Amino acid sequence: MADNDAQHEQHTFESADAGASATFPMQCSALRKNGFVVIKGRPCKIVEMSTSKTGKHGHAKVHLVALDIFTGRKMEDLCPSTHNMDVPNVTRKEYQLLDISDDGYLSLMVDDGSTKDDVKVPEGEVGKKINELFREQEKDTNVIVLTSMGEEAAIEAKEAPKG
Repeated sequence: MADNDAQHEQHTFESADAGASATFPMQCSALRKNGFVVIKGRPCKIVEMSTSKTGKHGHAKVHLVALDIFTGRKMEDLCPSTHNMDVPNVTRKEYQLLDISDDGYLSLMVDDGSTKDDVKVPEGEVGKKINELFREQEKDTNVIVLTSMGEEAAIEAKEAPKG
C-alpha cells in the first residue's frame, strides 16, 4: 500500500512561464466594448457590440466587431451569449529607446538594465513619430510596446519625462 501511495506523490509540472497562458475564457455576455477578444485566432479590441434576441427557444446572440490590435484589420464574430470566448492576455509596457538599428529594429532598455532588440519600428504614424522624436528632435524617447499571444508591437512613442 505504501508503495502505491509513493507512486502517486510524484507530480511533475512543466511550464514555459509563470503559468500565464496566452488567453482565458470569458462568457460572451460579459465582454465589453474596448475590451479584448480572440477572433479567428487573432487578438482584437472590441469596437462595437450588439445583442440580438432570438426566437422562442433560441439563445440571445452577441455580434462583435473588433479590430486586430497588431494589424488594425476589422474582424466580426457572432456567438451565443452563453458561450465562452477566449480573451487574450494583453500587456502594455513602456521602455526607454536607446537606439534604432539600420535594419529597422528598436533597441529598448528593460527595467533590469538589459536591452531588448527584437521589436521592429512600426509602419505608419507611430514609426514616423519614433523617428521624429529620436532622430530629428534628439529627445529622450519612451516607446510603449503591446504584447499578446506571442506577438508584440510598438504602438506609441512619447518624450520621456525629465527626471
